[in-house]
Amino acid sequence: MSWVTIIWSMAASACLTLAAMHFLIWARRRAARADLLFALASAATAAYAGCELWMMRSQTPQEFALAVRWLHVPAWALIVSLVAFAHVYLRAGRLWLAWTVCGARTLALLLNFGPAANLNYREVTSLRQVPFLGEAVSVGTGVPNPWMLVGQLSLLLFVAFVADTSLAAWRRGDRRQALVVGGSLVFFATGGAIDAVLILWGIVQAPLTATLLYLGLVAAMGYQLSEDALSAARLTDDLSERDQQMTLAADAADLGLWVWTASQDTVWATENLNPMLGFAPGEPISAEAFLTRVHPDDREPTWQALQRALDEKSEYSTEYRVLLPDGRQRWIAARGRVERPGRGGAPRMLGVCLDISARKQDEAEMLRLHADLAHASRVSTLSQLASGLAHELNQPLGAILRNAEAAELLLRRDPPDLEEVQAILADICKDDQRAGEVIDHMRALLKRRGLERVELDFAELVSEVLVLVQADATTRKVRLAVEVPTTLPPVRGDRVHLQQVLLNLILNGMEAMTDVPVEQRRLVVRARPAEGGMVEVAIADAGPGVATAKLERLFEPFFTSKPDGLGLGLPVSGSIIGAHGGRIWAESGPAGATFYFTVPVSSGA
Repeated sequence: MSWVTIIWSMAASACLTLAAMHFLIWARRRAARADLLFALASAATAAYAGCELWMMRSQTPQEFALAVRWLHVPAWALIVSLVAFAHVYLRAGRLWLAWTVCGARTLALLLNFGPAANLNYREVTSLRQVPFLGEAVSVGTGVPNPWMLVGQLSLLLFVAFVADTSLAAWRRGDRRQALVVGGSLVFFATGGAIDAVLILWGIVQAPLTATLLYLGLVAAMGYQLSEDALSAARLTDDLSERDQQMTLAADAADLGLWVWTASQDTVWATENLNPMLGFAPGEPISAEAFLTRVHPDDREPTWQALQRALDEKSEYSTEYRVLLPDGRQRWIAARGRVERPGRGGAPRMLGVCLDISARKQDEAEMLRLHADLAHASRVSTLSQLASGLAHELNQPLGAILRNAEAAELLLRRDPPDLEEVQAILADICKDDQRAGEVIDHMRALLKRRGLERVELDFAELVSEVLVLVQADATTRKVRLAVEVPTTLPPVRGDRVHLQQVLLNLILNGMEAMTDVPVEQRRLVVRARPAEGGMVEVAIADAGPGVATAKLERLFEPFFTSKPDGLGLGLPVSGSIIGAHGGRIWAESGPAGATFYFTVPVSSGA
């Protein structure tokens, strides 16, 4: 039995088996470049073992020299593939040193096929038979080739490169990989180099057995790759379990999960997303198909939000309506973020969709109830002003009646005084317009309506409110003052709702001064530009003020400091200002209370 043949054949077979396995792994997953390089190194080790066996079985010096020459081909492939493997697997290493190793080894290969017998011998003069593993094997003797130093220098550079790469991986924190892969590369490569130097320079008379050392190197590398494969399998199992848990949680929360690969326009989605967006189960979803489901009014803003998130590598958040095939409409809230791709990877967006139709219906119902409450508050406010408004209407109507009677008398004269009649008719028109404005303001306040934001002149808005409260202020003996600068920019809001806020605050201020001496009853309406593109409005009275403990609760529903109050005026005012994007608050001091609110400046100002 030839143990040499058995051991070297088994070593070659093991290396080829590992090479085939990891080549198939790379063929299935092209990103696994480390497996491809390991397969090449294993195949090169198997070829190296075959050349060593050929050397030990050589019968003539010429055959031995030829075997040594061809030995350098798998040696070159082994060194180059190991350099690339160390760089790829450990994700470190100086590229210039790697290229130097490969260059030196390539030069050694070229010199190997020069005029000399091979890189190691100028000439093999004879063969000797030495005992090895119970049998005689061939060992060559001859004239050493000094160019052999180039090959040995490449081995030295290879060891230096691997040591430097392992040290960088160790410092980065990948200590297991650095120890197993880097340490085994350094140890076995150094042993193989020492073995080659001692034997090829004739210092030791023994056959070349570097295959056994390289076999240990292949085993260490294969072990680490197998550990990585097991870790990946365990991670896959964990991910599968977590995926099931996530799917269960998403189904329980009625969430649709999706991943959009923009470059391929493909969407992966959970099963419940398709019916949520109006697609049939299993129907493929693309960006174009998705946009056809979005309501035409929401289509462009939704697409712009997606594109902006992709361009800026940022988060995506929007709400849109979906038109279902049966004609129904559904509200969807979508949230997502862009995943930064690795080297050469395509950008992807990951996100969730949630059906918020019920919430939108509740919001619409709340808006309707809010409008009803605001309308009721306006009606209540006008009931407080009933006597004053009647007075405001009686004045122009009485003036119209008296002017008409005077005109009738003037027309009976002979000749009639037409110039005086013309002046009387002008007064009648003026009084009629005044009465019409009061009626229009009352009609607008009594009308049930939602928010209609338009550009408004705030000074004009205040003057329209003062027309309604002037009679009540006269009855209460309250002096009204307005301090609105002419340079105040126009605001954007709903005319009637803002008038309602002013009416509530002015009436509250006048009521607060009921027990104040007449000469001190003064209410001021101020307005000035504020920060953030807002206009700040202040209504200051000269009343006793508001207790500190009550200031924080003034805008709570049904909280009131009046014996006969309902506690709705200030909460309604607060909700109106909030709907306009502003805020409302109150301050109190010894000189009275001041209520503030802000409204946004018109964008065209």
